[in-house]
Amino acid sequence: MEFDYVIVGGGSAGSTLAARLSEDKDASVCLLEAGGDGNGILVRAPAGVVAMLPGQPVKINNWAFQTVPQPGLKGRKGYQPRGKALGGSSAINAMLYVRGQSQDYDGWADKGCDGWDWNSVLPYFKKSENNERGGDDMHGNDGPLHVSNQREMRPITQAFIQAGEELQHRRREDFNTGDNEGVGTYQVTQFHGSEKNGERCSAAAAYLFPVMGRPNLTVLTKVHATRILFDGKRATSVAYRAGKAEKSVTARREVLVCGGAFGSPQLLQLSGVGRADDIRRHGIDMIHDLPGVGQNLQDHLDLVLGYKTKDTDNFGLGLTGTVNLLRHIVKWARSGKSMIATPFAEGGAFLKTDAGLDRPDIQLHFVISVVDDHARKLHLGYGYSCHICKLRPESRGEVFLQSADPTAPPGIDPKYLSDPRDLETMIEGAKMTRAILQAPAMAKYRHKELFGVHDNMTDDDWEALVRSRSDTIYHPVGTCKMGNDDMAVVDPTLKVHGLEGLRVIDASVMPTLVSGNTNAPTIMIAEKAADMIKADAAA
Repeated sequence: MEFDYVIVGGGSAGSTLAARLSEDKDASVCLLEAGGDGNGILVRAPAGVVAMLPGQPVKINNWAFQTVPQPGLKGRKGYQPRGKALGGSSAINAMLYVRGQSQDYDGWADKGCDGWDWNSVLPYFKKSENNERGGDDMHGNDGPLHVSNQREMRPITQAFIQAGEELQHRRREDFNTGDNEGVGTYQVTQFHGSEKNGERCSAAAAYLFPVMGRPNLTVLTKVHATRILFDGKRATSVAYRAGKAEKSVTARREVLVCGGAFGSPQLLQLSGVGRADDIRRHGIDMIHDLPGVGQNLQDHLDLVLGYKTKDTDNFGLGLTGTVNLLRHIVKWARSGKSMIATPFAEGGAFLKTDAGLDRPDIQLHFVISVVDDHARKLHLGYGYSCHICKLRPESRGEVFLQSADPTAPPGIDPKYLSDPRDLETMIEGAKMTRAILQAPAMAKYRHKELFGVHDNMTDDDWEALVRSRSDTIYHPVGTCKMGNDDMAVVDPTLKVHGLEGLRVIDASVMPTLVSGNTNAPTIMIAEKAADMIKADAAA
């Protein structure tokens, strides 16, 4: 098979690219996705995330990776869920629509990524967006991606916001203006004003599913890309497995790698592109020595505080919780509302642990259930939780090959807390978060504090808690970073340095992690990339 463009990975970036590039009727596009169609009820019903996220007892739409043991986390292996379906991680995430701070993108430009400053990327955020609140200087209202107010927020979430205000944190009505400091509710990637009202709007549901009938677009699911093939320094095709069959597809113009922060460096390394020491030891022939491949891994390390409550108007486990859940399922099927439409992380905050900082350095996610080990440890009854993560970690990790077998998981080493500044911020952020949870507005909900947290904790106690209970909140980036320095993998047009016909387009190209959730920025990256690719084709 031959196409103009071959896209590897049907996640947030790949779905966006496939839809945008196939708008040109004269360009043929093939999309390869290792997972399924990403359109089942567990994806469409937002609360279905509790079945997909844990990755156990079976993996549902989820690669369910693990890290190598982390010395900074007392030798524990971290858990790294990633979406395995059309829509990628946008099919299994909490749907939060967050762009990050304007300074994040201006920082990219300052590092040599011309055209990626806030004013340059804002039009692409707006282009993607169909915001329920309408269009204005900051938001779009005619893009494919539905961005909604939450369908039916729980009263306890409003109490959390009030608690933040009681501690003099500002109320923030919109977390997406480029200045996010404050406490408020999240908007979500969820359908509004249509027959799909209340359903998850994954990147595939937004971009890809409406255009699957285009004659110039071919989408192959349950096929696993094994390597990129080259003619000299030019990428010409992609080899993949479909069941037990080995096949390949040719790209006349470009191969576009959209495998995410773990999958993209792994595929490059399997193809002989990366650090020689990482590749040759697995018996793989070198194509191009590019030392930055797999380096610069950044992720949001996260600590969860939790409480039991006697309030039953949230998500609970047990007989009463099951009866309530059945009632909510019926309501959601009829109206798109009810707890089935919840992102669970309904409220949140962006705060400064030091008033002298130029922007918030911690993010909070307030969740209407007890969260323990990524929902892999369940607690009977009702409760609530609050996540705390450091937004711009100093620690840097790596992704590497563990085997020449393309179906083996990549080695993932975030090196959490390898920089002591991250621990300091996590401890201060945890103290600030607990203060909010102990504020008067939350008093009627508090019943029992969980995970060993108590009033008289020392910094040593907090350090022990952070090291024993922290893990990812699912925002890995940076492993094929954009720039022009020696460790950059792609240039500002996302072309791989030193090679032809090959780009990487996903969260792996972020030179530094944004101050928030990464799904909206990843879609923005793909929107901008599509315009650059079209411009090159027209030149």
